Amino acid sequence: MLSRLSLKLFVTILMVNVLISGVIYFSVARSIDQGFIEYIKRGQQQQIEALSNVVIDRWERNGRNWRWLYDKRAWGQVLSSSLETLDEASNEAAIATPFSDPRQFILLDITGDRLAGAQVDSVPLLRAPIRGHDGTLIAILGYRAPERVLSTLDRFFLNNQLRNLAIILLALLPASLILAAGLALWLGRRARVMALAAQALTLGDYCVRLPTHGQDELSRLSNDINTLARTLEHNREARQRWGADIAHELRTPLAVMRGELEAMQDGVRPMNAKNLHSLSQEVELLNRLIDDLRLLAQSDTHTLDAPFEHLNLSEQLATQMEERRYSVEKAGLTLTTDIAPNAYIEGAPYRLRQLWRNLLDNAIAYTDAPGEIHVSLTLKAKEVVVVWQDSPPGVPEDMLERLTERLFRLEASRNRRSGGSGLGLSIVRALVSLHNGTLQPSTSPLGGLMWTIRLPRARH
Repeated sequence: MLSRLSLKLFVTILMVNVLISGVIYFSVARSIDQGFIEYIKRGQQQQIEALSNVVIDRWERNGRNWRWLYDKRAWGQVLSSSLETLDEASNEAAIATPFSDPRQFILLDITGDRLAGAQVDSVPLLRAPIRGHDGTLIAILGYRAPERVLSTLDRFFLNNQLRNLAIILLALLPASLILAAGLALWLGRRARVMALAAQALTLGDYCVRLPTHGQDELSRLSNDINTLARTLEHNREARQRWGADIAHELRTPLAVMRGELEAMQDGVRPMNAKNLHSLSQEVELLNRLIDDLRLLAQSDTHTLDAPFEHLNLSEQLATQMEERRYSVEKAGLTLTTDIAPNAYIEGAPYRLRQLWRNLLDNAIAYTDAPGEIHVSLTLKAKEVVVVWQDSPPGVPEDMLERLTERLFRLEASRNRRSGGSGLGLSIVRALVSLHNGTLQPSTSPLGGLMWTIRLPRARH
């Protein structure tokens, strides 16, 4: 069964073919008709010139008068002589029969009275002056218009050509029908498959995939639909994992707090400063998790409070590193920097400090002591490049892209020693995106992890 799109395509292609055929037919018919008339007109002019020359010659030889035309055969002889003149002047075949028909020429005197030729009352005549060798007007040659000298044979020839053209165009019509039907079915089938795939996506079936053979626009559209399906499927899985992970992360500190409170209520543990401090740490962890979740939610909805200003990133990064140097050294690590001066960007100072703090906390938590953290900043033509490296342990290549997933932890390879929420690197990615930058993880030459951050430079 044909779809509506297939029917529309079929009708459209068929109508276009019929319209083109009609235009071709009428254009060629007019061209043939006009060309044949021009051909007749040229031949008629040649006949008029030859006939005028013969008339002038006879008029000169017969005493410059028209008494010689009293002989009824004289006019026929003049016509025959003009045809012979044309034959001698050209190697081509003689002029067609209608041009030598005596009834199409009438010889008139200078007053317009008929001298020779058949009398034609109902047909208007064209007139050509005949002048003697001295330029004096001696007679007028009347003749029919080219359109009126077509013989039955000529009209049969024209009609036969037009009929042959019509037959050729009509013979192409079935081919047009087959082409239109095939193209309409092909396009309609592909469109229907895409429509069904789009409908499946709206119903939540993200496993649908379309074939992407070829490089045409429909194939690219199919590939885009497949990409959309994969993205929606990935987002659904991430949302499911996100809900489960959040529930787990919230349950852990709440369970610890509940256990400690019950122990105090039952008298198992005394209510002293040490135990209250333990509860305070769990509350702080819970608050940190909630703050991180709120930041990511605001980043997703583009409502994150981040007033931009023109700032020197070099000074800010160097200041942040010096402020945290003691924390790094306390963890048994060495902090080295190589920061180029005067790197100006448009950014939010508070959010950038949060970005550097999260990266540094992550490096401290997941770098074995004794180890090294190296931070460098270089200037490019249109961007500022910050490279953040640490020493072992490293991260497998296939896990690098997952490091910025929310609540993702790689505890087997990156020895977890802090009670982080698992959202630090996700926040880093969100803050880099906030500043229209890019974040790329890779393996560090120091043996650990390397982050490459690219931020656009400020326009002066």
